[in-house]
Amino acid sequence: MPRILTGITPSGTLHIGNYFGAMRPAIELQAGGDAFYFIADYHSMTALTDAAERRAYTQGIALDWLACGLDPAKAVFWRQSDVPVVCELTWLLGSLTPMGLLERAHSYKDKTAKGIAPNFGLFAYPVLMAADILLYDTNVVPVGRDQKQHVEMTRDIAIKFNQTYGETLVVPDVQIRDEVAVVPGLDGQKMSKSYGNSIEIFGEEKVIRKKIMGIVMDSRTPQEPKPDADKNLAILLMRLVAPQDVALDYENRLRAGGLGYGDLKKALFEQCWNYFAPYRARRAELMANPDYVEHVLRDGAARAQAVAAKTMDRALKACGLR
Repeated sequence: MPRILTGITPSGTLHIGNYFGAMRPAIELQAGGDAFYFIADYHSMTALTDAAERRAYTQGIALDWLACGLDPAKAVFWRQSDVPVVCELTWLLGSLTPMGLLERAHSYKDKTAKGIAPNFGLFAYPVLMAADILLYDTNVVPVGRDQKQHVEMTRDIAIKFNQTYGETLVVPDVQIRDEVAVVPGLDGQKMSKSYGNSIEIFGEEKVIRKKIMGIVMDSRTPQEPKPDADKNLAILLMRLVAPQDVALDYENRLRAGGLGYGDLKKALFEQCWNYFAPYRARRAELMANPDYVEHVLRDGAARAQAVAAKTMDRALKACGLR
């Protein structure tokens, strides 16, 4: 039975790009039995320096995952920092990772190009991500297409370690769902908290409505046919949150002419709001029972630590540190 692993950084409120690109695929995979999901609070330190915000975001993400269907009876769910040996493995891996490999990381180049201040953590992010994956003998990593390179780097790092010290680490495979691998944001770029173009899963109704109604369209009149309707941003998002026949109907109406952009965006909001309604109800229940959420995370950390200890023992012995 292959072990799968994924994690989300608590650097802000989760959005539908996180859900369709990573959460839903991962939650669907938990039915397979051997699923490891973590809140990557160490990773948040590359951009977030407010301790209270980090704690709040971490708690919020725990609520979000559980509300969206993560089942602690089927998956191991924990805070990354509750298993701190991941930092120890990061050093072992980083000592073998070529600078050129890190310099080629798309994420680092993209973020610094957007004006995010570079630091060691941001630059070394792929090594910590590799440790996250390799520490738990992961077989499969479901990610969005933008993270594919990082998993490939993890494979390179694991292979380098095994070549240097002997077969020690499991080399993982990447799994991408092409239809939802990259979710577009409100400006057409990849949806990201960093870019300020996201639609939050559990945002306030008025805020989400305003964001969706503010999507910029072209200047064509409602009566004009839109032969490029399949590339319309609202249609692309509609395909994610609406039944297939409903999304196709709006696409055909837009292509034929007669459907105004305002009406299209109103429909997109309704479909998006209704899609996440059951998750909002579940989240409200969990918020009323914080002790349960903490129990889930602590129990998950204990289960994760049991696996991590075995991997670290192998790695340390291989390196001559035991």
